[in-house]
Amino acid sequence: MGKLAIGLFDLHKWFGGDIGAVGDVVRLAEDRGIDQVFIGDHVSMGANRAAYPFGEFTPPLDYPWFEPITLMAAVASATRRIRLSMSILIAPLRPAVLLAKQLATLDALSRGRVDAGLGVGWQRLEYEAQGVSFESRGAILDEQARACRVLWRDAPASFHGAHVAFDGVYSYPRPVQPGGIPVWLGCAATPRWIARIAEYCDGWIPLGLPPAEIAHNVAQIQAAMAANGRDPASLAVRTMLPPVRRADGLCDLEPTLAEAPALRAAGATHLEIYPTMFCRSENALEAFLDRLADWKEREDHA
Repeated sequence: MGKLAIGLFDLHKWFGGDIGAVGDVVRLAEDRGIDQVFIGDHVSMGANRAAYPFGEFTPPLDYPWFEPITLMAAVASATRRIRLSMSILIAPLRPAVLLAKQLATLDALSRGRVDAGLGVGWQRLEYEAQGVSFESRGAILDEQARACRVLWRDAPASFHGAHVAFDGVYSYPRPVQPGGIPVWLGCAATPRWIARIAEYCDGWIPLGLPPAEIAHNVAQIQAAMAANGRDPASLAVRTMLPPVRRADGLCDLEPTLAEAPALRAAGATHLEIYPTMFCRSENALEAFLDRLADWKEREDHA
């Protein structure tokens, strides 16, 4: 049985810029059986977006990138079941000990519903504005994830790395989820990133890859997990359903959903979809979610 996740990108536009309505929207999705909700992240934005590795970067400079952990706290208060994630949180832009505390607090607030989708982003200026080394971003994330595990488990906690170091600290609250919060990495499947996923991560978030490439990379990650003594079948994989656009600019749901079997066969456990790609306004949302719920029920019983 596969999972379905909705993204909150552009949602505020339906409400004249008011992001406060996000809880109501996610609650409607939760009522229809949607499994997970996620949002992207930028702490700041530079004018030169040419380094974006996935084609043209279309959001304007004044796009409001709402801080994900803060926003998910509002979603947690408005919902009861749906899991809360990010795609992705640019983790190295946040101090490791603070990140562990923020995620643990969100997990406590949501009663154990957080899946931490972490990554390193792509924009050098964003790192320079925070005084963080762009060249060291992968190594920083590596230590952050390890340090979070230590802080969520030990008291007192100690960690000694090149970029993250602390000794004898207490960090409460603990996450509600036994073993800590699941960590997913949004990254390319290079040997170094595969090693990171295999060692300490619970999920992988590929972006824009065809099913054959996802399948090849999933096999590599699972083999590396097995070599580390971990259960390869435990790997979660969340990827976007490629949207099929209509002549009017909106996306067509049925042909988009037709891509699901190939992605499931490739190893995707969670499929992403963005309501704002399919609906012009909130007035169309309930009908859209009803169609998704019907499709998901058929998928679950197939």
